[in-house]
Amino acid sequence: QVQLVESGGGLVQAGGSLRLSCAASGRLFSINDMGWYRQAPGKQREVAAYITSGGITNYADSVKGRFTISRDNAKNTVALQMNNLKSEDTAVYYCYVVYGLQVYWGRGTQVTVSS
Repeated sequence: QVQLVESGGGLVQAGGSLRLSCAASGRLFSINDMGWYRQAPGKQREVAAYITSGGITNYADSVKGRFTISRDNAKNTVALQMNNLKSEDTAVYYCYVVYGLQVYWGRGTQVTVSS
C-alpha cells in the first residue's frame, strides 16, 4: 500500500513563494509519474504539474513559468516550488503518484494566497 504525506502548505501573500513537499512510502519498487493536482471550491480539478520517472516535467498553462516540480527517486519524494503566487492558486494541493496501473494520492495541503 502506498502512502503519501504532503507538507509545506500555508498562507502567503500574492507575489510570494511557497514550497510543497511530498514523501511516498510503502513497498515501492519503481514509481512512474509523480505530480500535484489541486482543487478549489467551484472549480474543476486541475493537474498543476507532474514529472516522469525520467525527469520530464509537465505544467498546466496556468502555472507554467511560475511553478517548478522536481523529484528525488532515491528518496521517493516530489516537491513543487511555487513562485509569484496569485489568488487563483488558492486550493487544496494533493500529491499523487502513478505506481503500476494505480494512482495514489495524499490527504492534501491547503494553499491560500491573499491579496
